[in-house]
Amino acid sequence: MPQGSSQPRPATPLHRVVVIVDAHSNPFELGCATEVFGLRRPELGEGRELLYDFRLCSPDPDTLMRDGFFTLTGVAGLEAADGADTVIVPNRPDVEMPRRPDVLDAVRRAHARGARLVGFCSGAFTLAEAGVLDGRRATAHWQWADSFRRRFPAVRFEEDVLFVDDGDVLTAAGSSAALDLGLHVVRRDHGAETANAVSRRLVFAAHRDGGQKQFVERPVPDVPDASLAPVLAWAQERLDRPLAVADLADRAAVSPATLHRRFRSELGTTPLAWLTGERVALACRLIERGEVRLDAVARGSGLGTAANLRTLMRRETGLTPTEYRHRYGPVPLPSGVTGARVRPATRGRTGHERDEGAA
Repeated sequence: MPQGSSQPRPATPLHRVVVIVDAHSNPFELGCATEVFGLRRPELGEGRELLYDFRLCSPDPDTLMRDGFFTLTGVAGLEAADGADTVIVPNRPDVEMPRRPDVLDAVRRAHARGARLVGFCSGAFTLAEAGVLDGRRATAHWQWADSFRRRFPAVRFEEDVLFVDDGDVLTAAGSSAALDLGLHVVRRDHGAETANAVSRRLVFAAHRDGGQKQFVERPVPDVPDASLAPVLAWAQERLDRPLAVADLADRAAVSPATLHRRFRSELGTTPLAWLTGERVALACRLIERGEVRLDAVARGSGLGTAANLRTLMRRETGLTPTEYRHRYGPVPLPSGVTGARVRPATRGRTGHERDEGAA
């Protein structure tokens, strides 16, 4: 597997993401990281094809992956993690086996210099062993909840969520939650519009909030229900209009109580939470496209008033509309040049910096 792209890199340094791959690491999460952070994105337009400087590294020249599926070779040594802005730590199915001291030391060094740390699935065990999760929120796959709590009582473990964003340390539950967290990181770094473009290429849900349940009970009903997909698509086309949970229930031809149960069953969230999240995501896209009037953004996203927009955007994104526009809105172009350019992510920024300011 190649160490990185041989394509020429842009003049402005990119945020560097390095994945540490240790013996018996899971190929799926490695693939998720490569797909989200490593691929070129020609669909984003000239000059924006590469979102990150992406590298793989390993403490050994030859690294045997989980269950001996294959051997990883040709990647950088562990020292590559020392230059990363974001370090994705190893995850393995043998959670009771201690991680290698040199890997844990690399994680500690990254944390000490302010790098962002990401753990997919059992990667939370790596972070906890390194001592960077004490007193902080984290999650991992639900089947390891008891083991994690027993071994790391100082960590505030959250069992029934998809992922946890604790600023400069982020953790995700197993399997597809790695994609959820990866897209969340892209959204933090580059804005909702770019994250949506990446999710479309993945053919994956653009936004599942981290607070949704990991394990959603879906017993087989006596009479199968129709999917929620049609009513969700109908609502997404009408977010700028008055739209309440009762309207969704009417469209689905069920009672509000039944709709609530189906949302919990299929999506692990409530109709109101889903609707609010979709409207905030639309507000973010409107800001990224250049709308500067807060009342227009509020009306266009169905959030009603500028005050409501401020409250919900801060709750959902950690940023006010003004802060969001400053970070992700179009950059003024030089005189004589037409069009719009979106601000790039700032190299080395970690966490959800909550700038104080107006709006």
